[in-house]
Amino acid sequence: MVAQLPCDGDGVCMVCGAKGETLSCKTCATPWHIICLAAPPETLAEAAQWDCPDCSGAATESAVHGGGGLVDRIREIESDDSLTDREKALKRQELLSGTAGGHGDVSDDKDGDAGGLLGLLGDKFNCSICMQLLDKPVSTPCGHNFCLKCFQKWIGRQEQCKKSCAMCRKQIPEKMAREPRINSAIVMAIRMAKLSQTNVSEGIPKVYPFIRNQDRPDKAFTTERARKAGKANACSGKIFVTVPLDHFGPITVENDPERKLGVLVGETWEDRMECRQWGAHFPHVAGICGQADHGAQSVALSGGYEDDEDHGDWFLYTGSGGRDLSGNKRTNKLQSFDQTFTKLNEALRVSCKQGYPVRVVRSHKEKRSSYAPQEGVRYDGIYRIEKCWRKNGAQGFKVCRYLFVRCDNDPAPWTRLVDTHGDRPRSSLPPVPELKKATDITQRKGIPAWDYDEQRGLWMWKRPQPESNKGFSECNDDDQSTKKRKRQKSKGSVKERLLKEFSCLICRKVMDLPLTTPCAHNFCKACLEGAFAGQSFVKDRTCGGRSLRAQKNVMKCPACINDISEFLQNPQVNRELMNVIESLQNQMKEESLLDADDNNADDNNANDNDADDIAENNNEDECMLVTDNSDTAVVELSEHVCISKKKKADSEAVDAEEGCRAGAGVQDVKELP
Repeated sequence: MVAQLPCDGDGVCMVCGAKGETLSCKTCATPWHIICLAAPPETLAEAAQWDCPDCSGAATESAVHGGGGLVDRIREIESDDSLTDREKALKRQELLSGTAGGHGDVSDDKDGDAGGLLGLLGDKFNCSICMQLLDKPVSTPCGHNFCLKCFQKWIGRQEQCKKSCAMCRKQIPEKMAREPRINSAIVMAIRMAKLSQTNVSEGIPKVYPFIRNQDRPDKAFTTERARKAGKANACSGKIFVTVPLDHFGPITVENDPERKLGVLVGETWEDRMECRQWGAHFPHVAGICGQADHGAQSVALSGGYEDDEDHGDWFLYTGSGGRDLSGNKRTNKLQSFDQTFTKLNEALRVSCKQGYPVRVVRSHKEKRSSYAPQEGVRYDGIYRIEKCWRKNGAQGFKVCRYLFVRCDNDPAPWTRLVDTHGDRPRSSLPPVPELKKATDITQRKGIPAWDYDEQRGLWMWKRPQPESNKGFSECNDDDQSTKKRKRQKSKGSVKERLLKEFSCLICRKVMDLPLTTPCAHNFCKACLEGAFAGQSFVKDRTCGGRSLRAQKNVMKCPACINDISEFLQNPQVNRELMNVIESLQNQMKEESLLDADDNNADDNNANDNDADDIAENNNEDECMLVTDNSDTAVVELSEHVCISKKKKADSEAVDAEEGCRAGAGVQDVKELP
């Protein structure tokens, strides 16, 4: 049957495309082309009381059996009584957006943990404009989430001076309206839920070739997997020395099996990758090689901070951290937060306390030093950290500082050729004026592990060298030149990994009352307000007894350099994000309770099985005694019965009576064939 459609706003019939005599419905007042009606009214009285096919239901009934047109499919959805209003709306949206997968279920979520998670995120993280799952989500300061394209379209329709939220009509900051930031936490959560739904981890694992050290080329090389030119994605060449990755002190002749020389002071390499091959400094990007609980083995002077000082035989070194390296950045000139004695900075402090030797390499990229090489990377010998402290850096944030003093048996590369001796112990440390305003000063108290021996006249280990925690691993399998290495599956359930994505950038825990700043960073409400506790939003200024205009107090985001002072005046909790976190936590609690009940049931079953096994063993022992025809077995059985009966008796009379019964039982046993 041909579909029946009304006229559009211009009076043109949507069936034949022509203008003609129309008839209006008495219920909805929609005009219809009389010629295109399947059953037009025959009299004027019927025309006055006429209901259109939509209001009377005739169009719906005919559309169920109609073709596959858009309107027919919409009417088919509306006529399905098994669907709720929400499910009908979702089906209409899928049909209009072109994402409908047929006439199956409304939800495409799979059964199980992953499908439920994607359904949960789909319910909570819906764009308030297009009503679809968020695509490139943008979070407004008022706590609402939108797709990036939807947000930009909404902002583009508004006037230049009035930018408001599509949900609550609160004003949106001008900078955010001009440059909206994508909320990376929501992006990672949706991506993880989708990947877990498609069961990517259960497919064929990726296999990467592992090349043995002796099979590697002599220089750094690139493979077909490299995406950038040069050595940006290069693989390390052959390691020529036999030292572990956490080796302290100089690299001697014993660790150089090919040249029998070791790593000499003044030896220069082309770049950091080649320097790594000789073990002077293993990390090819990081400036510190070390472990927080073990100590630091080497440092590289390359770039660094503007307040570093290099005097050759001693230098002031600034620790790592304090710079925003998000977005896959390798370096950042601006410092955005304080440095602390953690991770690699703590490794340097451990070497300071223990007096461990630290290898130092200088790069030609160190432009502020007069002792840096003209080109390449140069090994400058052994240094020792004498003091470490914290101070306010040139950019206003605290930095960790270290005093390195040279203590090598070979002369420095910048000394004269006639100076064949190495360093001598200093009577006093170099003067450091900044120590007067320093905090958290750490100085070695005991005997250093690496010190000068007056009798031998050289620097040597005064204490046993620290044992390696990593070791030098070299594959000795001659049959195969490569072996397959599989990526280990990440531990924890999908819900646990999702909750980790919703962590606060200050306390590193799952967010409580999450706040999303205009720069798209997520924090706990208590953590963010606590970071600016005691600070006022304006500064009161005076000059010569006169009051000046109040100045705005700049409050930088703890994760970047953007000013969030206006946002902090009235921060709004991201309710959608909070609902997702609470739902995940509740589901995890329910699963843990179910697991505990299952474990208790398994333990009870195991105990019951053990009791049954013991009972069966006892029955088997008694049967063996009864079936034995020998007199010895009969006597043993009678003694066993008597002893067991005596233990259960409460008085001497009962004991005698039970003994008689046992004797009768023995006679019965003797009569057995």
